[in-house]
Amino acid sequence: MTRKLSLTVDGKNIAVHLHKGDLPAGVSFNGPVAVDSETMGLSLVRDPLCLVQISDGGGEAHLVQLDRASYDAPNLKRVLTDANRLKIFHFARFDVAMFMRDLSVITTPIYCTKIASKLVRTYTDRHGLKDLTKEVLGRDVSKEQQSSDWGQAELSDQQIAYAASDVLHLHALKAKLDEMLAREGRVEVAQSCFDFLPTRAALDLAGWEDTDIFAHA
Repeated sequence: MTRKLSLTVDGKNIAVHLHKGDLPAGVSFNGPVAVDSETMGLSLVRDPLCLVQISDGGGEAHLVQLDRASYDAPNLKRVLTDANRLKIFHFARFDVAMFMRDLSVITTPIYCTKIASKLVRTYTDRHGLKDLTKEVLGRDVSKEQQSSDWGQAELSDQQIAYAASDVLHLHALKAKLDEMLAREGRVEVAQSCFDFLPTRAALDLAGWEDTDIFAHA
């Protein structure tokens, strides 16, 4: 079952598809995909994964409202684990941990715009998606629906639009941040951070979420 909405982003029409349970078998993506998720909260112990959003930067975004009784979504899992397809996140650490816990998949390869931002935008402590998108791209992103009920059976049009918006700017952000990483000579260290993210997520799930195991103390 698929529900469809239309959004206008920077004068461009975007078709947003909401699928129940899994991506349809016929859905395909070109190149790297931007990925995000919505959960019932921010606890890796308490809160379930509800929704996964994907866009390849073209004219569409696909949202998968998961069946929390089974998390049986083979087509979605195939995309998340495709070793030949880069997945672009903002704060990948949380999403990758959620996918590891509820979908039982390890998501690679990864690019995280939040990590890239922290490595190059050292002049600010504002690395949230809203602030980053505003400064780097000059675009406003609404976070009004961020703390809404993502576990309800029927999502509102406002929730669907919000969820889609979180993946519609990540390709453009990556392009700008890549330029800054190259300018500052931090491409290699960024890649090392991205490669470490599945391990960081596994540590979070194992109980070391708030402990720096590299610290002396």
